Amino acid sequence: MRRPKELLQNVVAAAWIGLFMLGSASAQAAEALDAHLTITGRSTIFELTMSEGVTAQVFTLANPYRVVIDLPDLSFRLDPAAGKKSAGLVSAFRYGQFAEHKSRVVIDTKGPVKINSANMTRLKGSSAVKLAIALMPMDAEAFGAGTGAMTHNAAYEPEAVNAAPENAPAARKPHGRPVIVIDPGHGGIDPGAIGANNVTEKTIVLAVAVQLKEALTKTGLYEVKMTRADDVFVSLDRRLAFSAENSADLFISLHADSIEEKSARGAIRGATIYTLSGRASDEQARIMAEKENASDLIAGIENIDREGGDQVKSILIDLLKRETSNFSADFSQVLSKRLGKTIAMSKIPRRSAAFKVLKQTHAPSVLVELGYLSNQTDEEQMLTAEWQSKVAASITDAVQIYFNKRTASKP
Repeated sequence: MRRPKELLQNVVAAAWIGLFMLGSASAQAAEALDAHLTITGRSTIFELTMSEGVTAQVFTLANPYRVVIDLPDLSFRLDPAAGKKSAGLVSAFRYGQFAEHKSRVVIDTKGPVKINSANMTRLKGSSAVKLAIALMPMDAEAFGAGTGAMTHNAAYEPEAVNAAPENAPAARKPHGRPVIVIDPGHGGIDPGAIGANNVTEKTIVLAVAVQLKEALTKTGLYEVKMTRADDVFVSLDRRLAFSAENSADLFISLHADSIEEKSARGAIRGATIYTLSGRASDEQARIMAEKENASDLIAGIENIDREGGDQVKSILIDLLKRETSNFSADFSQVLSKRLGKTIAMSKIPRRSAAFKVLKQTHAPSVLVELGYLSNQTDEEQMLTAEWQSKVAASITDAVQIYFNKRTASKP
């Protein structure tokens, strides 16, 4: 086999980088074996060791400052703690599946950086390769918005969907049984909250979502859809489009929160149910909405304001007048009572804020924070199949009560 040539590119601040390395043909996806940061003078070097050569594309983004590395489908075999500690110009980095057959590494930087050099070399005596990207500080004005991806962000889209305008109700498709859309939050490169034992939010909520789908399907009363069925990233816009395309009658987004303040971690626990509102019900709800609305940025998607102004609030003014707002509140009340009989609830179990994923003009919607991964008791319970099954059963009961009530009022 012909030995691949080592590729080295010196790159200026506003350049798109393509790194190509020939590797041996393999039926299995390449593996990411190690990732770490080193500091050399003014440079911070990110190194990723892979089992074989792949094609990589690297670009930078602003607001917040990030370096994004797009790779083909990789199986990550890294230390769970990798990327949590800051070093030099880098505050953290994360990795995971970004779309079908596409992986991504997102490096958060403490300010604007330029990619001073990038190279991929084969490790001596093996088929493994090392990708090394050297970052240098640069002027914010020169950085601008970053180099940006050459192609528009391609999040997970198994089917082509053209979302209806956000300020217009989606055209509904006629269907017999009510359609329930379950939305397991986060996924892929976006792990969500991470517990003390490296338990990720994306894993917990997907496990509960699978059990919930099974419980709802067993009733024979509903058509159940999931925005994601495996560990893959799905953008917020795609989740909204998926719900509209499937003419959802009810949208349930599942999450598991965490508290950053160490002093409050042990005291705050329990489930909370959120609905949509222009003004947050309290400060904690506002912070939670901002955190969840930033999930696209975490995955390295550019923050583009196409309408100029605050899209969420402009839509909310109209949305709050709609019938869906009242139905969301009704389901939230029923769900709070049913969950309260099964699991611990937070001190204020029903809250509201401007969650982008709840901008469902066509369907009632709620966001359920199942508990706090920052609380040891909650974390331990959420990991058990028994707890997950109880939650799924309680949500199913609430769905049935809700639709029975609506059917009775509108036979």
